[in-house]
Amino acid sequence: MVKKIDIINRRISNEEALDLIQNASLVELGKLASKKKEQLHPEKVTTFVVDRNINYTNVCWVDCKFCAFYRHGKDEDSYVLKFDEIDKKIEELLEIGGTQILMQGGVHPKLKIDYYEELVEHIHTKFPQITLHSFSAIEICYIAKVSKISRLEVLKRLQAKGLSSIPGAGAEILSDRVRDVIAPRKIDTDDWLEIHRLAHSIGMKTTATMMFGTVETDEEIIEHWNRIRQLQDETGGFRAFIMWSFQSDNTKLKEEIPDLKPQSSNRYLRLLAVSRLYLDNFPNIQSSWVTQGSYIGQMALKYGANDLGSTMMEENVVAAAGATNCMNQDEMIELIQDIGENPAKRNTAYEILERF
Repeated sequence: MVKKIDIINRRISNEEALDLIQNASLVELGKLASKKKEQLHPEKVTTFVVDRNINYTNVCWVDCKFCAFYRHGKDEDSYVLKFDEIDKKIEELLEIGGTQILMQGGVHPKLKIDYYEELVEHIHTKFPQITLHSFSAIEICYIAKVSKISRLEVLKRLQAKGLSSIPGAGAEILSDRVRDVIAPRKIDTDDWLEIHRLAHSIGMKTTATMMFGTVETDEEIIEHWNRIRQLQDETGGFRAFIMWSFQSDNTKLKEEIPDLKPQSSNRYLRLLAVSRLYLDNFPNIQSSWVTQGSYIGQMALKYGANDLGSTMMEENVVAAAGATNCMNQDEMIELIQDIGENPAKRNTAYEILERF
């Protein structure tokens, strides 16, 4: 067993992380993760952001087995949003005090860099007060491929038009064995990391994510953490880590592996706590209340999370797989205050905008 007394003040190894996942009690993990969180955030401020997910298209050729959202271009319910439709969504967000849009789509086989430049410039020009936190690593990779330009050029051109940062979507588990099972046509681990490394190299911050609960082992979860911890040591470009459990409804993966079990709240909180201890160079860890529900989302704040993430004015991808939790700003404030912490509204850069 890991000696628990000193791990708060030093970097833990892969072997120690594995031991904690498999052998530590849930209560003990909560105490350790809370101490680590207090080291990083002694003022006991828990943040959230008011934003909206905008899925500009659901057309995707990658066919990830864990995804229930995507459609092919010939499907009757496939779409690419018109700019005025996107404008209306942003205007609705502004009405409730929103500051960020998380814009992602399927990997559309026909949309090239010109489309994305026009889209980003249109939004940034019309709504300069809105931060664009948009486009996953696989979208960046495919834009480069179909446009016959480098990945770095894609990032630079979109940054010049107003793209502020990119989300960590598409990481799933950063183990190629797992990726070959659940998303064989998706970019591999090294490509995902390289996109984020390139973004960091031009001053563009990003987030890192992890989706667990498919076919990965505990060792592969730690491999994932290790790869992002190494990149964070190298660049310092990740603002936060966000982890959620696989939602199986309406997915091909559930059909292929019918005995896949939903992940328990115990498992989620256990992994969250160890991630807080392991990712010592990540300033922020988000609670995934969207997949876990508001109660476990609140519990996550006792297991290392210091951020409740987004009020999620609109969410389509996880909802397509059966998770339909929702929460507004007032509910978030109440949940945070209920456990004796101080709620604060933030922006994409984790700068405090308002305290409550």
